[in-house]
Amino acid sequence: MKWLVNIFRKEIPQGERHDKNNSEVSKKFLIVGLGNIGAEYVNTRHNIGFKILDHLAKKESLSFETAKLGAVAEYKVKGRTLILLKPNTYMNLSGKAVQYWMEKEKITKENILVITDDLNLPFGTIRIKPKGSDGGHNGLKNIQQVLNSADYPRFRFGISDAFKKGKQVDYVLGEWDEAEKAKLPERMDVAVQVITSFALAGLGNTMSEFNGK
Repeated sequence: MKWLVNIFRKEIPQGERHDKNNSEVSKKFLIVGLGNIGAEYVNTRHNIGFKILDHLAKKESLSFETAKLGAVAEYKVKGRTLILLKPNTYMNLSGKAVQYWMEKEKITKENILVITDDLNLPFGTIRIKPKGSDGGHNGLKNIQQVLNSADYPRFRFGISDAFKKGKQVDYVLGEWDEAEKAKLPERMDVAVQVITSFALAGLGNTMSEFNGK
């Protein structure tokens, strides 16, 4: 696949590596999918962070284990360790889980990637940013409050804004429509590629490769 070939070309083999901005990157990464716990939320738009991590886990034959403040799975790609975290706090308390696992695994802000839904992007569109505002998202808002910083990478997955006035909550907590369900597997495949690229090629290269796709 072209994206994978590009990653291997850009990767610096052995030891530590640098992205376009020459920032040092270690070999351990925390990939956080945001969502609400409970069976009633599993297939809702707001839970795309959980759903993408579940999709990745299935592809890699991983099982999530219940751990402190979340469900966790771990695997390696070319010497990089990726820790997948689905916080089991409420969405607006996600920061507590993120901070705990960052400290436990000694992972810096530059090596976390927070996956969340975004109403301002068309369905399935991807936008990766190195930092930014919470955009009104309660999960991001709490993470920024707990970390006392907005300088951490985030991966926004578009869910579009196809709702009537006053129906935003119902929309984000609603399930995907049939057209979205049909396209979702392919879009989640791309999301998995984003995660792999983040760990292997770095943030800058991943943004160049995937933003807007």
